[in-house]
Amino acid sequence: MGKWTRRAFVSAGVIAGGAVVFGIAIRPGNRADKVRGMIATDDESVFNVWVKLSPDNTVTAIIPHAEMGQGVHTTLAMMLADEMDADWDKVKMLEAPANKEYANYALAKGFAAGDVDFPAFLVDTVDGFFLTVMKAMNMQITGGSMSVPTTGQIGMRVAGAATRAVLLEAAADTWNVPASELRASKGQIIHERSSRSAPFADFAVKAAELPLPAKPRLKTPDEYTIMGTDVQRFDVPAKVDGSAAFGIDASLPGMKYASVMASPVFGTAVRSVDDSSIQDMPGIRRVVNLGDAVAVVADGYWQARKALDRLEIEFERNGSEAIEQSDIFSQFATDMDAATAAGNEISDFAQGDAMSALASAGQVVEAEYRVPYLSHAPMEPMNCTAWMHDGICELWTGTQNPLGFAAEVADALELDIEDVVLHNAYLGGGFGRRAFPDYTIQAAKIAAEVPYPVKLIWSREEDMRHDHYRQASISRFRAALDSDGNPTAWVNQYVEKHDPKEAPYIPYAIDNQYIHYAESKTHVPWGFWRSVDHSLHAFFTESFIDELAFAAGKDPYQYRHDLLEDAPRFRDVLDLAAEKANWDSPLPDNWGRGIAIHKSFGTIVAQVVEVEIVDGKVIPRRAICAVDAGFAMHPDGMRAQMESGIVYGLTAALYSDISIRRGAVAQGNFDDYPMLRMNESPDIETYIINSGEKVGGAGEPGTPAIAPALVNAIFDATGKRIRELPVRLHDLSDINLESKDVA
Repeated sequence: MGKWTRRAFVSAGVIAGGAVVFGIAIRPGNRADKVRGMIATDDESVFNVWVKLSPDNTVTAIIPHAEMGQGVHTTLAMMLADEMDADWDKVKMLEAPANKEYANYALAKGFAAGDVDFPAFLVDTVDGFFLTVMKAMNMQITGGSMSVPTTGQIGMRVAGAATRAVLLEAAADTWNVPASELRASKGQIIHERSSRSAPFADFAVKAAELPLPAKPRLKTPDEYTIMGTDVQRFDVPAKVDGSAAFGIDASLPGMKYASVMASPVFGTAVRSVDDSSIQDMPGIRRVVNLGDAVAVVADGYWQARKALDRLEIEFERNGSEAIEQSDIFSQFATDMDAATAAGNEISDFAQGDAMSALASAGQVVEAEYRVPYLSHAPMEPMNCTAWMHDGICELWTGTQNPLGFAAEVADALELDIEDVVLHNAYLGGGFGRRAFPDYTIQAAKIAAEVPYPVKLIWSREEDMRHDHYRQASISRFRAALDSDGNPTAWVNQYVEKHDPKEAPYIPYAIDNQYIHYAESKTHVPWGFWRSVDHSLHAFFTESFIDELAFAAGKDPYQYRHDLLEDAPRFRDVLDLAAEKANWDSPLPDNWGRGIAIHKSFGTIVAQVVEVEIVDGKVIPRRAICAVDAGFAMHPDGMRAQMESGIVYGLTAALYSDISIRRGAVAQGNFDDYPMLRMNESPDIETYIINSGEKVGGAGEPGTPAIAPALVNAIFDATGKRIRELPVRLHDLSDINLESKDVA
């Protein structure tokens, strides 16, 4: 773990408000004045630092990420507290404010600089560069499963280690003993030779005056006392007893409610609004034309919603209202064919000479897969409470990018970003949707028209029909097999590339590969969706490798295992999943078992799914998950995220389908966009490998492999190959489960 010592260093500490505050210097110079100014603000606790030590010896970790169920507030605090040798029972956390000083420099540095080991004298300059870039972009993002690998490793651990170092130095000076004779443990400085001990707080004032090390020594895994343990999460008790505050829970004196309706067809504006039909409705305060949507403000949400339904709104037409879902898939296929015919396909990954290997192959396997658009469908629909007063715009919401949202609102209202104050809350489901500020901008524009606070709540229909969607796509494969059934060529063409770039890549030892794509833009807005492009490409690639195993007459687990000879980390994860699933054990009649493996966000996940087919319905009975994220900082949190990703991915694979009719989204609620119910969820088992490799993420990697494992299990049970999701589109009632004829 020593490679992480280059990441950052603590440069300044200040005493303010009865607490000592230690900060990581992420640019040259002392930022004490900025810290004091923010701390002196009476109406909010704002700190330009990562860790605060109070006179009662309480350590407060300042976490620059949103909590949306992934447990990041706890895990990052664990990483800081462990390196500091704090007493976990005296550790608290505070979510960082939406302020430029909390732009995600660590994320940018981790992404761009990787494992470059900067010398100590350059660390603050390098960090200052990345901070400047992220400030300019107003990036305070939570997403991409990057919080632990970047902020945790580069920020929190270094901050904790550096704080511990100056506390030891201050204690050595106070007691007039060598620092080498001191140790820190559970918030205490201990000198065993003199049998003395004292809390961190006794040395805080002196420690804050000391220069802090540029590259403090970080612990090795065998030294961890908090990391790697199952501590109680900070957010769970409040979520259990109902006291947790989400964005939708905001309540202000004199607050009114707003409901909004945007054009059903993306990209069109409001042509006219006739509000004569609601003039006699009680409690109606205002109708606001937002340009691309109309909002009604009322004393209560239901009043606003009913009034909105009665309004006569005419939207402009732009030609997209004629588009059907079948037209979009036809466009995809046409654009793919045209790219291939013209030879102008966009190369994604090339190795060897795949086309020649195909041309000379004795056996070629081909398949085409399709996936639909997907909505995020969070349980808490989009909402924001906004209040314009005293020259500022104050916002209460849940967002994955507080600073970015504040900047977007400031731009929309022609304010300085300093005049937008955003209070971030727990997110009732994020998954990428709450990285888009449309709902917050709407709330702010409505609030600018009225003299009181307004809580905007999107209806479930609005939330589902005006999402930023995971893209629909087609993916085509051709593979060459030798006489032993081993693949010698892999050719894959798909539609549209977003991120991450490696999503379509495979870990298997196939000498000749050519992966390419065609552009095919539509009017449907794209958005980050849990695991982004991994969510579709894992389904494509792991379904097709299963088809190759079947064509070769080989066991699908063993086929993968043999092709991972040069990827031992993948093989270890695959083998563990198969072992825990008792892969070779017999199953009851009408059952099937499928396997898949995929790496995303630095984490390798293999999953085995067992299904039962009952009257044509697919019932997932068991899901086994093996995961290697390098090191699980919070194992219970890792298991929870794997379970969450599995349920989320199973929901999409079994049921989810956003389709376009007459240019608009056809689905609107959970009756036509169903969720996996508790009684439908399989028994889930998660097994963790701590390989010691670079730490990866946890929030998203549990999702990609579950869809292919599911459809591979369906094939095992029925002989029917599902090449288009969701599964509910397919009729399995006429499958002969005894013969398992291939459909």
